Amino acid sequence: MQRALMNIKAPTKLAVGRVRFFGQHRGEVNCSAFSPDGQTLLTASDDGCVYVWETKSRRLLRRMAAHRGPVKFCRFSPDGRLIASSSSDRTIRLWDVARFKCLHVLKGHQRSVETVSFSPDSKQLASGGWDRRVILWEVQSGHNVRLLVGHRDSVQSSDFSPNADSLATGSWDSTVHIWDLRGATPAASYQELEGHTGNISCLCYSASGLLASGSWDKTIRIWKPTTSSLLFQLKGHATWVKSLAFSPDELRLASAGYSRTVKVWDCNTGECLETLKGLLDVAHACVFTPDGKLLVSGAADVTR
Repeated sequence: MQRALMNIKAPTKLAVGRVRFFGQHRGEVNCSAFSPDGQTLLTASDDGCVYVWETKSRRLLRRMAAHRGPVKFCRFSPDGRLIASSSSDRTIRLWDVARFKCLHVLKGHQRSVETVSFSPDSKQLASGGWDRRVILWEVQSGHNVRLLVGHRDSVQSSDFSPNADSLATGSWDSTVHIWDLRGATPAASYQELEGHTGNISCLCYSASGLLASGSWDKTIRIWKPTTSSLLFQLKGHATWVKSLAFSPDELRLASAGYSRTVKVWDCNTGECLETLKGLLDVAHACVFTPDGKLLVSGAADVTR
């Protein structure tokens, strides 16, 4: 997997600093994620494996082969102790980072699981997929604690709010649902954010609770979920939006389209600050390092 590192420390022009390759994948790379300390990188591949890398040296620490289908998504828990991976084999696996051991195999989805996300305290996990379901799991036990039903098509993205009171989910029904998790009953009410005219492909909360959504309609919307208000509609991508990431200081939003470019936006004005070019293949993911000094984009090419 090709990864381009962009230094964003300078207040003006952003530039591609260098390109590093994380090879050895045996299938297309679908997702990447940093550990909270930035020292470890995860990649999820169509070959059914989750790869764990040392970020600085690019050394492969472990190739975890357990899924029986392509791995669609992966994430570290906020406390850095666990990894969650989801697959087209209809399961989610929870891994212990210290021992690279699978702790739980979570079963409950009827079709491919496309997204997983941890609550800020690392105690809960949300998952969504092609069966239109959203499931909440208790991490310690691996038990299914809530089934959230309301989307009319595949659920492709999810993210907990910073205070864990709500969960945002994005669907191919072109809507974003904000689920209220404060009630004690298994059912949960939701508000629906409408406006996109294409499938919702990615979601991302900022630290203060703003929500960004990316769509097949080639636009990004930044919402204030507490009031259901739209703050900005960002236009400029020539293809559908694949990945979103707020910078830790919330001043910038990075977006990867299904192209060889990554855009960086000003969160205060909605202005596109830069269009970064330098990838050799379609950008599947973008993420800021935890210190905010680098923006990393992952491409889909396979290096054998």
